[in-house]
Amino acid sequence: MARITVEDCLKVVGNENRFALIHLAVERIRQHRQGAPFLVKRKNKEVVMTLREIAAGLVTPENIIELRRQHREFLAAERAKRREEEEKAAAEAAGAAAEDAAA
Repeated sequence: MARITVEDCLKVVGNENRFALIHLAVERIRQHRQGAPFLVKRKNKEVVMTLREIAAGLVTPENIIELRRQHREFLAAERAKRREEEEKAAAEAAGAAAEDAAA
């Protein structure tokens, strides 16, 4: 199993810019804690997974905001779908209750 290093991540973020790396990792961890999926398939702790995403070039300072936007759009679509299903179920239940009342 290959180990992830800070040096691997610094190649993506910019050489010797550990401050930027920390801010990028913290922002991505916040996204994960709000439900954003991991972009790599491993079974490590969230910090290691986040560093793996950065080292792989999947999370960069340039796309971190786009990843947040995509996740928010996904959540909004899921909420809309759930609300639509609940309204449909409520309408079916109201129809069934009306039929029972008529009988």
